[in-house]
Amino acid sequence: MSHPFLDASVSDLVQQLTAEEKIKLLSGPNWWNTNAIHRLDIPAVRMSDGPNGVRGSSHFVPTPAQCLPCATSMASTFDTDYLFKVGSFLGEEAKIKSSVILLAPTCNIQRNPLGGRAFESFSEDPHLSGTMAAARKALQPRSNTSLEMTKNTRELQQSLSCLIGLCARYISTRIFIGTGESTASTAPRIKRCSRTYSGRSGVLTELSSATGTSIPISSFTALTDPPHRFGTYSSDLAINAGLDLEMPGPPRWRTPLLIGHLLSCQKVFGSTLDERATHILNFVQHQARRNPDVVFGDGEERSRDSPEARAFCRKLAAEGMVVLKNDQSVLPVKRENVKSVALIGPRVKERVISGGGSAALRPTYVVTPFEGLVNNAPEGIEFSHELGCHAHKYTPTLEAYLKTPSGEPGWSCAFYNHDKNGNPMGDAVKEYVLQDTRVKLNDFLPEGLGETWTIKLRGTLAMDKTAEYDFGLTVAGRAKFYVNGTLTIDNWTKQRPGDFFYGQGTVEELGTVSLTAGQPVDILVEYTNTKPPAGADSDRSQPALMRGVRLGAVEKIDEKEALVAAEKLAASSDIAIVVAGLSPDWESEGFDRPTLDMPGKQNELIARVGKANSNTIVVLQAGSAVAMPWVNEVNGIIQAWYSGNEVGNAISDIVYGKVNPSGRLPLTLPARVQDIPAYPNFKSENGKIHYREDLFVGYKGYEVKGIKPLFPFGISLRPVSYGLSYTTFSFSDLTLSSLTLKGLDFKLDVSVTVTNTGSVVGSEVVQVYISLPDFGLITPRLQLRGFAKARDIAPGQSKMITVKLDKYAVSWWDSLGQQWKAVRGTYGVHVGRSSVDIILQSEFALQEEFAWVGL
Repeated sequence: MSHPFLDASVSDLVQQLTAEEKIKLLSGPNWWNTNAIHRLDIPAVRMSDGPNGVRGSSHFVPTPAQCLPCATSMASTFDTDYLFKVGSFLGEEAKIKSSVILLAPTCNIQRNPLGGRAFESFSEDPHLSGTMAAARKALQPRSNTSLEMTKNTRELQQSLSCLIGLCARYISTRIFIGTGESTASTAPRIKRCSRTYSGRSGVLTELSSATGTSIPISSFTALTDPPHRFGTYSSDLAINAGLDLEMPGPPRWRTPLLIGHLLSCQKVFGSTLDERATHILNFVQHQARRNPDVVFGDGEERSRDSPEARAFCRKLAAEGMVVLKNDQSVLPVKRENVKSVALIGPRVKERVISGGGSAALRPTYVVTPFEGLVNNAPEGIEFSHELGCHAHKYTPTLEAYLKTPSGEPGWSCAFYNHDKNGNPMGDAVKEYVLQDTRVKLNDFLPEGLGETWTIKLRGTLAMDKTAEYDFGLTVAGRAKFYVNGTLTIDNWTKQRPGDFFYGQGTVEELGTVSLTAGQPVDILVEYTNTKPPAGADSDRSQPALMRGVRLGAVEKIDEKEALVAAEKLAASSDIAIVVAGLSPDWESEGFDRPTLDMPGKQNELIARVGKANSNTIVVLQAGSAVAMPWVNEVNGIIQAWYSGNEVGNAISDIVYGKVNPSGRLPLTLPARVQDIPAYPNFKSENGKIHYREDLFVGYKGYEVKGIKPLFPFGISLRPVSYGLSYTTFSFSDLTLSSLTLKGLDFKLDVSVTVTNTGSVVGSEVVQVYISLPDFGLITPRLQLRGFAKARDIAPGQSKMITVKLDKYAVSWWDSLGQQWKAVRGTYGVHVGRSSVDIILQSEFALQEEFAWVGL
């Protein structure tokens, strides 16, 4: 079937559009699609969240997807080749989800690990962040955006659009826009950046108005402006400023009536409307030409679960894991010296694969740490298990124990309209079978529903252990929960506001029920979208944006007894492995972490287990830093991040030595929260965040203040023979090529020989830091400007590794001249494993200054 749109002149199409059709193009009909104009063969294009997988276009009935590790895990590989493969992998995932726009990756700088979306950002360093984002350029044949390009450093009040990041021009440009500089310069085909929020005014004219720089949005994007998801706060101002597309839909600020009125009173001119529509059509046509099979396809969403996909996810997850500590060579675990292993902790059997919010998806499958460690263990090792403590914020969901009334996995969901008194009436409008007990309705409703309605969620529940259970119910709307017809939780009559459902929901209300193992009980959740009781939403923004309900349950335990049982099991085992950390309950879009501590009694659990058996290995599942007050009580620590659906297998590969670990920290792990450079400036001050740490973000701030972190950026403080790898390496023969400078084309090669001095094959990361000459401004002493991974070096083998430096390696932002600049002088070259482990040094002289604007 031919499609005239592919070869049509966009300017001709704009002339054929009615004013109402032009307005229609400037917003979406739903959360994930642009609008189609069928009479002119103009198709819709679909987008999807995708920092670690392609969720698809529905929260309500999500299509299963492959879940890759989080961004901090990917950055820990320090391997651009692997990130290129990630881009290719996600491109194929997007294709089978009928999506051509992936709202990823997130390119923020991690100022503070307490930020709710810290796990979505690659690093605290702009060069590493930008380079890793750019390395995903293999995604470009399927399209790409760069989500959260600058300065989303905390979640609290983001939806209010009242946070203004107060950065000095130099700080903003060099640190935050520096990430985009690396991204855009390395991958010039990245087309769009998303969500550069505009603060109180609701106006986004160019990136300069948000950052104090003169870098226009066109430096980042082929469109004048990206689709802002919940980033539109005005009508005429935003359109005149260059905001092309309001998302998600349906529109709030761009209805035909409202924009038509603005046209009639000349608050918006027809020529401006034409310009916005032209940009949208150029973008849609570009995507349709590159992906006609997707854009003009059937729109169906599919899953894939192949051996090749599983192997890729497993390898990527293992490559990102970082061995922080390996005293007494407790790792890898070998059969000859280990007969019994205690598996302990709240995360051992839990399906923790990603953070929450944009990163959340329904995985095709999950291998838990328990399953991976047991199934892949050397023959002859015996395993025992103790929980130790709980660590949830919300009770765990119930998919594994739930069946529909007819016996299928999941529970039934029936929609009913209301009568004039607000009561459900008649037959169900539509019925579905859902797998999840976290039901989000923000991006889906069946046709035929009125203004107010009810859903009834029914199923049978059979737990695997006789015990008392705490059931938990949280809701954006109203809900009641029944067990065998008895009202167990009332989150309808009276409500308390909470932070679930992006701050639109309630706290989790609890009810206790005694259940017998294997004995089914009937459960029912009644939910309505009618407004909650008066006062319940008084402190919430955008109360109509979210609709949803979540049901969970957890066994009631005596935590004192649970801790003692874990302690005893550890003492009687050769090795104890504690799997602990965070989860989407604690790291997610929509809220920030309140503390650096792990939730519950996990710190106490690890300390007690470590004292009972020093051969304790702690596996941390967290997207960013956590406090480790027990660090001296255990011999082994693995930073496993959020590792996707292959998490259990990947952990076992590191623990048993199938994979020699080569991950390096992309961020600094502080000893205490007060040591974080951004700590005093993290909170909002009357709707404003002050970036008072200046340029000294992350490792640069620790050095200038003389603060020793728990584990620094790039490497652990432990001797290399006791961590990071199961082999050892040496660096030698540092050489610099002749510097060449032709106009703005700066080139310098830094080469070093890496030798495997140990006994097993391994990989090492070479990091190149530059020190600038003294030119009158305060700058960090060392700044990462290049890195490379020396892969698979055999024992005794050496490899020459070359890192290429360009003009960005010697540049700084001249706020007076509003330009990038490189000054004459002597530049230091420092090569090592991190900024605190410099092994080789040299220098070069730049004989002439140069400067430029843009990226």
